[in-house]
This record gives sequence, structure tokens and C-alpha cells, in this order.
Amino acid sequence: MQEMDRPAENPAGRRSFTAIVNPVAGGGRAPKVWAPVAGLLAASGAQVRTVATRTADDAGRLASEAAARGDVVVAVGGDGIVRDVAEAVARAGGLFALVAAGRGNGFAAKLGMPSEPNALARVLLSGAERAVDLLEVGGRLVPGNAYSGLDAVANLMMNDSRIPPAVAYQIAPVIAIVRWKPARFELDIDGTRHSITAHLVVLANSGRYGHGLDIVPDAVLDDGLVHVLVAGAEIPKRNVARFMRLAETGAHVSEPGVRRFTGRRIAISADRPLPLCLDGDGAGGLPVHVEIRPGALRILAP
Repeated sequence: MQEMDRPAENPAGRRSFTAIVNPVAGGGRAPKVWAPVAGLLAASGAQVRTVATRTADDAGRLASEAAARGDVVVAVGGDGIVRDVAEAVARAGGLFALVAAGRGNGFAAKLGMPSEPNALARVLLSGAERAVDLLEVGGRLVPGNAYSGLDAVANLMMNDSRIPPAVAYQIAPVIAIVRWKPARFELDIDGTRHSITAHLVVLANSGRYGHGLDIVPDAVLDDGLVHVLVAGAEIPKRNVARFMRLAETGAHVSEPGVRRFTGRRIAISADRPLPLCLDGDGAGGLPVHVEIRPGALRILAP
């Protein structure tokens, strides 16, 4: 990863903010979630800019510009815009924050970000700065997770569906499970090879994804490790839905067929073409190399 630039400090000594809002996140509720927070920040005397994305490429460009100005760059939406803004801010050496307003808010949940406007404003105005790790996945920087297998197939079906999202989220996983056949995954974790027939493989930094799933509960945002969870083919296909329900509490990790590893450099491939997802969106397929980037993102958090 290229060396990161560090923008000049705000000369006024007070935080200024640029919020990058995905206007369609959360079924269009993201602007409404941000508005009261922006009002509280402005009332405190902070400078606040709000910009909405129009295309998939906007988030990274706008974030880079805001970080270069020395603003705190706030991603407002779900895990997708958090990923794109965090990557751009990390590369610019800027300071990142987020306001969860999507259907899936796994990174915010891992950080323990509040949802109430006053509490959010306090974090943005006076919250502590910390450094968290990022995954580098095929050249992309990712704050949450990379995953392949059944969950990625279902994820892409939901994203590509033309039916209402609430319906797609119910139907797509069922169709994906019915059609799914376990794949043979090859994992090289810091030089040790593992060949496992499995339903899915998750390479985690945050360990949370989807709608409240704690899929890799032992993942830590700043321990310098990639946490890997493999759901092996020992789990009968008829029990996959139950397995994912157990993942709401992390209880799935004790199920037969679950394997967990940690490492810093990981190569993953499969015995057939399989999609790869990064924090909710498709990112090509396998094979891919994943590496941890310790402390790569400066962030405001509780």
C-alpha cells in the first residue's frame, strides 16, 4: 500500500466536518438521520459541509478532497459507503467518522457507535481519536470483511434483485441455499496451507456483516490480525439457515464444522469460480490475496 499523506491540521483548532451521504441508504433515510446531527454540530460552532453521492465513484473522490482540506470526513449510510470513504480517507491520512444509516451497519456496531443524534454529535465533536486496522484485499482497503461462498452468492442476488429489498432479503438466501453446492477452498495463512470443503469463508476485521450478524465474534479492529471463519461442509445444507440465525449472537462458532484461524497474510482460492464480496458489495472473485494493515485508519469513536 502506498505511503499515506497527512493533511494539515485545521488552523482554527476546531474540528470541521464534511459528511458524505448516500441518499438511497436505508431506503432513503440517510439524509434524515444526518440532518439533526449536522444541526447540532453547526450549533456548536463547527463548520459543516454535506454532500450527497450521485454515482458509485463519488464517495472516494469527495472523501479525498475533504481529507485534503483537513476536515473530519463522515460517511453517512451503510457499510458500502463506509468502505469507500474509509479507504479514501486512509490513503489521504485523514480523520474518519461515521453515522450509521443503512440496512447493514456492521462496522458501526463493532465500534459501538451511538444512534441518538446528541450522542453522535458528542462523539464527532469531542470523541477520542483511535487507529484501527484495515484489510487490503486485492489492492482495496476494507474496514469490515471479505467473504466468499454461499453468503457472497446470496448477497449478490439481493443486490441484483429488482424486487423490493425487504422481500429480496427474505427470498434470495433461500434460493441461494437451494442451488448451493459446497466448494473446495484452498487457504494459505502465513505460509500454512489448509484445504477445506466448505459453504463459506469470511476474512474479518470487524467480524460483523449483513443484518446484525456477528459472523466472526472474536475479530478485533486493532489487533493486527485477520480473523478467518470457515463454515465447513459438515454443516448439512438444511441447517445453513439455522447456522446464520445462530450468528446473530455468535453462538454458531460452536457448531460442528466451524473452523477459525488468524493470520496476517492470506491467499484464498476455490475449485470453481466463486464471487468475492467486500462489505456488502461484489468485488470480482477468487483467487485473492488479503493482508492486514495495522492502524491504517484514524477514526473518531466512543
